[in-house]
Amino acid sequence: METLGLIGGMSWHSTATYYRIINEVVAAARGGHASARISLESLDFEEIRQCQIRGDWDTAAALLTEAGQRCVRSGATTVAICTNLMHKVAPEVEAGIDVPLAHIGDAVAAEAARNGWGRLGILGTRWVMEEDFYAGRLARHGIDAVIPDAADREAVDTIVFDELTKGIVRAASRTTYVETIRRLADQGA
Repeated sequence: METLGLIGGMSWHSTATYYRIINEVVAAARGGHASARISLESLDFEEIRQCQIRGDWDTAAALLTEAGQRCVRSGATTVAICTNLMHKVAPEVEAGIDVPLAHIGDAVAAEAARNGWGRLGILGTRWVMEEDFYAGRLARHGIDAVIPDAADREAVDTIVFDELTKGIVRAASRTTYVETIRRLADQGA
């Protein structure tokens, strides 16, 4: 069995979800007591968050690349970044490791293709929604991306950083997301 390297900790709440789902899929596929071989590098999100706030993507890229290299040294044959936003530095991480980087945009595009979806709504941090590193990756697969309007982007970004990355899920925020998703659907997503 191959070993998957996970670059996590951004935040640990999402990393725990990645870890759980990967192991659930492996257990369902293989049965018995099967679980995934995983090399996990959990970064301190505070350090990454400060890089984000400062716009210091070079330091963030170096931190994730070093984490990816540690995964590889631990036997990982593929590495994944456990967050949408930090795919902003995926090219640097990919260049710094000698195994494949599983890119979330490729996985999303593959799922869209399986379902016949050609236009997807993007939710995430403002960088994910406003910059091209995510939508551009989808476009390489022929997937058109739709993003929320400015007010919805601000609300979604705030919920991500003030709540979700801290493990907080509020009913009002869930309602905000559902309403935003409905507006994206109205735009053809």
